[in-house]
Amino acid sequence: MGSAVSSGKHKTIYVEVDGEVQKVIFSNQSSSHVIRQLLCTSAGVPWQTPVMLMDQRGSVIATDTSIPANSISSPYRIIPQAVAPISDKEDFFQAMLSQVSEEFSRAFRISELKREVSERLTALERRVEVEGQKVVDIDKCKNELRILRDELQRSQSRLSCPCSCFQSQEVIRLSQRRDLPNYPKYTLSSETIEALKKPTFDVWYWEHNEMLSCLEFMYHDLGLVREFNMNPITLKRWLLCIQENYRTNPFHNFRHCFCVTQMMYGMIHLCGLKEQVSLLELGVLMTAAVCHDLDHPGYNNTYQINAHTELAIRYNDISPLENHHCAVAFQILAQPENNIFSNVSPDLFKQIRQSIIRLILATDMARHGDILEAFRQVISIFDFTNEEHVKTLQMMLIKCCDISNEVRPTEVAEPWVDCLLEEYFMQSDREKQEGLPVTPFMDRDKVTKPKAQIGFIKFVLIPMFETVMKLFPQIEEMMVRPLQEARDHYEELMQLEDSMSSGHQRKMEAVHSAGAKGKRSGETA
Repeated sequence: MGSAVSSGKHKTIYVEVDGEVQKVIFSNQSSSHVIRQLLCTSAGVPWQTPVMLMDQRGSVIATDTSIPANSISSPYRIIPQAVAPISDKEDFFQAMLSQVSEEFSRAFRISELKREVSERLTALERRVEVEGQKVVDIDKCKNELRILRDELQRSQSRLSCPCSCFQSQEVIRLSQRRDLPNYPKYTLSSETIEALKKPTFDVWYWEHNEMLSCLEFMYHDLGLVREFNMNPITLKRWLLCIQENYRTNPFHNFRHCFCVTQMMYGMIHLCGLKEQVSLLELGVLMTAAVCHDLDHPGYNNTYQINAHTELAIRYNDISPLENHHCAVAFQILAQPENNIFSNVSPDLFKQIRQSIIRLILATDMARHGDILEAFRQVISIFDFTNEEHVKTLQMMLIKCCDISNEVRPTEVAEPWVDCLLEEYFMQSDREKQEGLPVTPFMDRDKVTKPKAQIGFIKFVLIPMFETVMKLFPQIEEMMVRPLQEARDHYEELMQLEDSMSSGHQRKMEAVHSAGAKGKRSGETA
């Protein structure tokens, strides 16, 4: 019990503080800086305070991994030294941290504070993770971490948006939990790269980190990183932040975001859009697809409007969800560390912003008929040099990608129907509980999978994709024909359901008839 322990991985020493003996454990790979921090923590002094370690004879002991083992009966003493002037960087950080509690009036000073706090937060998180199991008492470190995290969140709430409409009541994770992206870089095989370009891509096969790497690859492959002079690390950080701001809904989640973006990437290749439109327009299409359902709450616009939610009130019942997706997208881009468009001119960014907003708002199905009709009006005279024609095409493309699940193979598409019905049923259950009008196609007591899909495929998907096919005949084989096969599949299921329902009904009628006959026979007897 009384002797120090030194294993292959850790070393234990004993120190005397205020008459009490404490145990300090550190790794054999720990730096002198880390060991001094542990000694400061044990002595109850600020971790940057210079300290000296002395043995019972008054000899000075080196504060590194070569510290000789001692015992509980002969502890070392920790002697704090006069505090040396802190570095210019630490002085700047302390001044900024003091000022943030008094005023946030100047945006550029807040931004500088945020960067400094982020750096310190990251360092502390790593310190807690790496050294957490090796330190006897790290409460002071954890308290400092919590204080810095709270300070970072307060500064973010003021920096995230230049207007005040999203600075209250919004619970949005605008920054990822690490200063640097924490997902690994995957090397995609040639088979995966080719599969990504096709509607048959199996989106269920990939975990989140792999989907992030696939999205990152798409931006590089299309030349968007070079076109917009994106910092590759900023692209990784932005994608991670996007993923963290999709909720875990059954349907409207990050996998749906990936699904829509992958279909957009596939349509760009399938339709030869790289030869027809500019990289600016491709970048807008891809970014709108990535952001189109950010922070979706799982309840559609009809519910938002009928329930008079905060979103419906804020946006005057006009596409409340789509407006919210846009707002969150640009809150994220407003952060310097997440702004993939930071190196474009202000005028170009304004154009990009207007285009992304237009495309995300186009995903509101309430506008479906108007957008489809506008595209039909120009299809026979379509001109890729006509800006308005291209804008209409972009809206059609993001609409196609957003509701394109039935274009995929049955084994990939059908699980999405289950996810969508689960989300629908959650909404109808809530509508019933709150006494709101129940959306008919969401009522679990009335809707089946074939009923949900047949009308949607016949009257929404096929007419829309057939219209796009007039401009791009090459999508017939890969997109229109699978839709027709999906329609036939669900019609067969519908017939089977009707047959089983009729058989069940005849059986129940026979049982009822037999019961009635038996009753009459008993009465006669």
